[in-house]
Amino acid sequence: MAEVERVAAELADFRRRVEELRAARALPSTERLSVLDAALFELQHVVDVMLPRLERSLPAERDNGARRAAEEQQLLRALFQRMPFAVVLLDPDAVIRRLNFAGTRLFGMRAGYAAGRPLTASLVPEERAAFRSQVAAVARNEGDRSLVVRLLPPPDGVRRADESLRATMTALRPQGEPGTSVLTVFLTGPETPAADRPGGAGHTEDEDPDRAAEADRTGDTDRPAQSARTGESARTRESARTRESDRTDTPRPGLSEVTRNTELMDLLDDMTMALLESPREPTAVLDRACRVLRGRFADWVTADLVTRGGGPLVRVAVHGPERSGPYAGDEAYGPAADPGGAGGPHPQDTLTAVLAAQLPGDCPVVVEAARAGNATLQVRPEDLGAFGHDAAGAPILARAEVTSLLCVPLQARTGPVRGVLSLLRTGGRRAFSLAEAGAVDRLARHLGRALHP
Repeated sequence: MAEVERVAAELADFRRRVEELRAARALPSTERLSVLDAALFELQHVVDVMLPRLERSLPAERDNGARRAAEEQQLLRALFQRMPFAVVLLDPDAVIRRLNFAGTRLFGMRAGYAAGRPLTASLVPEERAAFRSQVAAVARNEGDRSLVVRLLPPPDGVRRADESLRATMTALRPQGEPGTSVLTVFLTGPETPAADRPGGAGHTEDEDPDRAAEADRTGDTDRPAQSARTGESARTRESARTRESDRTDTPRPGLSEVTRNTELMDLLDDMTMALLESPREPTAVLDRACRVLRGRFADWVTADLVTRGGGPLVRVAVHGPERSGPYAGDEAYGPAADPGGAGGPHPQDTLTAVLAAQLPGDCPVVVEAARAGNATLQVRPEDLGAFGHDAAGAPILARAEVTSLLCVPLQARTGPVRGVLSLLRTGGRRAFSLAEAGAVDRLARHLGRALHP
């Protein structure tokens, strides 16, 4: 900054000297030679001294300005990420552009995965249209908006089902972003993480200040020595673990991962036994497979079979969640009477009857799986009509509160598609993972082989 001020002062002096030289034009021609020498000297001073200084000072000033802008941008980015509540940057179509750390915990997805996906897929179906409308209005610079929304049941159980959130929106035009963005803040009720609650994770007896104070009052002198011995043994174990980790770089799977892998192995074993014991009739094979998958792996399981000669798909099995109470009628299809005696069919039985009567050709994901032979995995499906509609025009995915959908074609390694298997998870159940989708793909190949004539 001092260099710039010095150059500015020299330029001001140079302007004054130029004005004096300009006034010297009124002198007689015999006296103008000395004025010409002075003008040449000033020009030489500008070229040799002032211009190099100016070239050195201006880039430095630009670098300082760019550095200050970068620091401010880094501060704003850190502020956005470290906000204690969920903050989302949306485009006019409610598609996520940026999501902070609190938002990843609230919506249960990573920021890289969320970018480019519609936020409405995380909302309950009946509130998606209203949310899109408010976002579009804010993007049109019609003023800030605020509304109450409800999220889909969480797959990990960290949030209560049907918990209400206050979404507040305002319009922004971030530098480098195309068009207007909508900054949306989601506020929830105060919740204490489990690790911060008394008795929660990370809360040990040695860290309890009340117990430490009690030990001081009672004169329990053995406690410091015991704590010292415990700390020494902990340091020894930590040193041993460090040496062990230095010898191998292979990460060890966690308990939950091992448990899920064991469950998948048990599922594959049970499906293999079911296929070996079932009759060779295709409908019986698919019905037995759906019974194995229902409940333990998916809430709803449907099976569609390609008719002989490459004809249209026919739905041959529908299995829904088990419920308590007496059940009259066929377990797969028949709508049973209401166990409470209310005189009407149970809602679950009604949905079972709707799925049983549905034409597979009215399910876009089923048709695509049968046509192209590609599996489909959707978490929080955005297109609620992907699995068709009931007679009243209501999307089946919304009616069943589906949070995860897996649709796989049934075919051997070679040959045409013999059928389509669809699995739906609802409510707060954990969404289908890629490992589970891979296991179902293997099961589909086994079923396709079993259906081979």
